[in-house]
Amino acid sequence: MDFSNFSLKEMITVTFTLFAVIDMMGNAPILISLKAKMGGQIRSLQATIASGVLMLLFLFVGEEFLGLMGLDVNSFAVAGSIVIFIIGLEMVLGLEFFKPDNNPKSGSVVPIAFPLIAGSGTLTTIMSLKANFYTVNIWIGILINCIIIY
Repeated sequence: MDFSNFSLKEMITVTFTLFAVIDMMGNAPILISLKAKMGGQIRSLQATIASGVLMLLFLFVGEEFLGLMGLDVNSFAVAGSIVIFIIGLEMVLGLEFFKPDNNPKSGSVVPIAFPLIAGSGTLTTIMSLKANFYTVNIWIGILINCIIIY
């Protein structure tokens, strides 16, 4: 990692951009609902690490990964939005489209780490930020957001 391109201004811009896109305050009702479904237990460290790793992977190999699967960024964003929409329908209508796993540890990664924290909006934003900011500033912005999330 080359720190010669570090810029405090860029790092702060990236940090606040990602913080706004991740929207933990907006995800609070979903997290409360999931916590009730999971027996009052959410493994925040596991969810934070999983989402951080996913964001860093998309920073370095996101475009190549989507290209390998034959997807573009817009298709990925739409697919992630559909998943979030289904979770919202479950909350509003009180339905269960997907049966929950009996293992309380399994809900920390899906749907908390992905798609709530590191969802399609966050991952496409990271790929867009690569066009305007140095990688080191994005990397540090992701790290700071993971600390805030935890």
